[in-house]
Amino acid sequence: MLKSLIAISSVLALLAGAVIFEHFFVQTNFVHFHEELTALYEKVDADEANVEDARAVRNAWEARKEQLQVFLPHNDVARVDLHLSEAVRLIGEGERSLALAKLETLLNLAATFPQAYRATPANIF
Repeated sequence: MLKSLIAISSVLALLAGAVIFEHFFVQTNFVHFHEELTALYEKVDADEANVEDARAVRNAWEARKEQLQVFLPHNDVARVDLHLSEAVRLIGEGERSLALAKLETLLNLAATFPQAYRATPANIF
C-alpha cells in the first residue's frame, strides 16, 4: 500500500513538473517571438523595414519552431509559418498595409497561443 502511494505520488509530481516546464517553455518562446514581431511591426509601420529584417524574424521562428513542435499542434505551427511567409513576401514587395495586417495576425497568435495550451480546467475538459 505504501509503495503504491509513493509510486502514485511520484508520477503525479513528474506530471506536475512536466506541465510547469511546458507552460514556461512555451510562454518564454512566444514572449520572445512577440517581441521580435513587435519590432518588425514598428519598422514596417515607420516604413524602415526591409526584406532582410523580415527574414531575420522568420529565421528566428524557424529555429524556435523546431523545439515548439513538440508542444504545439502542427496545424498551429503551420498557420504561423503561412502568415510569416506572407508577411516576408509583402514586405519584400513593399506592400506595407498588407504586411501590417499579416503582422497583426501574427502578434495576435503569439499572444494567444500560450494561454490556449496552458493546463487549465477549461483547456482540459
